[in-house]
Amino acid sequence: MEGQRVDRGLFLGLGSLIQLLIFLAFLLMYLLSLCGNTAVALTVCTDRSLHTPMYFFLANLAVLEICYSSVIAPLALVNLVSGRKATISLAGCGTQMFFFVFVGGADCVLLAVMAYDRYVAICHPLRYTLIMNWKVCACLVAGSLVLGFLLSLHFFCDIPAVLRLACTNTRVHQAALFIVSVTVLTIPFLLICLSYVFIVAAILQIRSAAGRCRTFSTCSSHLTVVLLQYGCCSFIYLRPSSSYSPEQGWVVSVVYTFVTPVLNPLIYSMRNKELKDALSRALGRKMNRSTFVLPTLRGQLSKRKKLLK
Repeated sequence: MEGQRVDRGLFLGLGSLIQLLIFLAFLLMYLLSLCGNTAVALTVCTDRSLHTPMYFFLANLAVLEICYSSVIAPLALVNLVSGRKATISLAGCGTQMFFFVFVGGADCVLLAVMAYDRYVAICHPLRYTLIMNWKVCACLVAGSLVLGFLLSLHFFCDIPAVLRLACTNTRVHQAALFIVSVTVLTIPFLLICLSYVFIVAAILQIRSAAGRCRTFSTCSSHLTVVLLQYGCCSFIYLRPSSSYSPEQGWVVSVVYTFVTPVLNPLIYSMRNKELKDALSRALGRKMNRSTFVLPTLRGQLSKRKKLLK
């Protein structure tokens, strides 16, 4: 009997330790996503060399990623640190669903807008500044937000896991879930694919291999983010409800809630030389300011000490 108590206490202790490690890992990923996306957005806003349509869309994508992860991550972290499922009111649950679909839908549409921007830049370079003027860019971002908002208004329930908890017949809601999922995932993805068909055709017409690689490198980061975003969301929302597994859904939800927002700024900063250089310049300016401020403060303190003496 005493041995069973010891084994049970050891098991509970290991379970608590694992839960704490998972919490720390998720907290670290959430903080990294906030810092990374905030750094990208602020760098684009402050560096005049990045005041172009491509980076304007990237800054808006970074802001959406911050909102996207912040809708779900805080409550998930509370559940992990408390060791029990935190309760949420019906109004709070509905609000969380609304903003999750709103931001997620706008995110998917904005990725399609970014693909269109790359299509115009590569296939119509001489007319790029005329087509993608600031008024058009602002309208495209606003349109992404409006579409995400309209989709969230027609959304009955968020994820399939919520529908599994319902006691009534959920066929109508499942149908609504599938229709909205097709609208927000399939249509933008098809537009992205169509844009890249024209982009690849234009790249193949470039004679030099260096020119082809340089042109494709401007699209590679966006393409990687698209595959991550649409791959995870399609796995959850475009599969038959009968094949849904809560365990698999939980794993994929963790990926697009915690992992993807961390990877997006890393992908863009590592694969984009202009953004990488701008981040380095911003970091260098911050370091120079700190090295200038510290000696100044030390000098002031030493003067005060001499006066006191």
